[in-house]
Amino acid sequence: MSLRSRFKDSFIITFLMIIATTITACSSSEEKKSQVSIDGAVVGFPISLAVAEEYGKVKPEAKVSVASSGTGGGFSKFCNGDIDIAGASRTIRDEEIKKCQSKNIKFVELPVALDGIAVIANRQNNFAKCLTIKELGKIWGGKSDGKILKWNQVNSKFPNENLKLYAPSSDTGTFDYMTQAVTGKAKNGRTDYTATQNQNLLVQGVSGDATALGYVGISYYIQNQEKLNLVAVESPTGKCEKPVPVDNVIKNVYTPLSRPLFLYVSKKSLDTKPAVKEFVDFYLENSWKWVDSVGYVALPDEAYVKVKRKFATGETGTKFKKAKPGEPITNFI
Repeated sequence: MSLRSRFKDSFIITFLMIIATTITACSSSEEKKSQVSIDGAVVGFPISLAVAEEYGKVKPEAKVSVASSGTGGGFSKFCNGDIDIAGASRTIRDEEIKKCQSKNIKFVELPVALDGIAVIANRQNNFAKCLTIKELGKIWGGKSDGKILKWNQVNSKFPNENLKLYAPSSDTGTFDYMTQAVTGKAKNGRTDYTATQNQNLLVQGVSGDATALGYVGISYYIQNQEKLNLVAVESPTGKCEKPVPVDNVIKNVYTPLSRPLFLYVSKKSLDTKPAVKEFVDFYLENSWKWVDSVGYVALPDEAYVKVKRKFATGETGTKFKKAKPGEPITNFI
């Protein structure tokens, strides 16, 4: 074969490789535009999973991935630009906002459901029927680390028995919200307790230990109520209230341990990936149908109207940082 022929063949092969690479790159780019990724809070994860499954029935070609690495883990990925949507059981923190800003990531903050933090005790516990916020602060506050170890240290009327504690780990939104609600300061929680992101394990721990106390999202109590005692919490009006029936959460009767659950949606993803906007539109229009069935509480009707309007305008930033535990969410949308 002549040098000219070899050169011609080599040129054709190289040209075809370039075309193939270009087609693959374009195909990969288009595929990414059709993908939607959500990660974040364990609490609220069942809602996103249910919505994604139903969305897949309407849009079989949709590629929606839903994961639950905790609120903190979700925000870390979100502010790094790795996912389109972060699920959160608390408001985004200042340091997370700064990280997002450093990556030029703006977000739309959308409340999507309500949750009540359920304080749970063992079925054999017949004395901790109602706890005050002050007592809960004494149990869970950081100053109690290694000091409040008996039930009678919480209330002298309680028995002199060990106080074994089970709760979500410190990188979860549930931990942050609970400690802020009962101590007045986020992350002001003790560390000497059995911690996990898996709230089913918390249920197992409390149900298997006669002197135990813990807290979980309302859905985890509802799924296991035959194994647990639900402890009432004294409200600011002095009444002992529980998150069940769930109307107590909707009407803001169970306060301050009722809270909103959020989606934080990347503005960049909304602007560059039509699939993200389509999915969130579907989420806001339909999620209320499945919220109750997976153990959470639907927003008041007026809140859904405000949230949809907020998403339609693309308003970025957070308004909930000023919200105190127990305040009606409609004041901040």
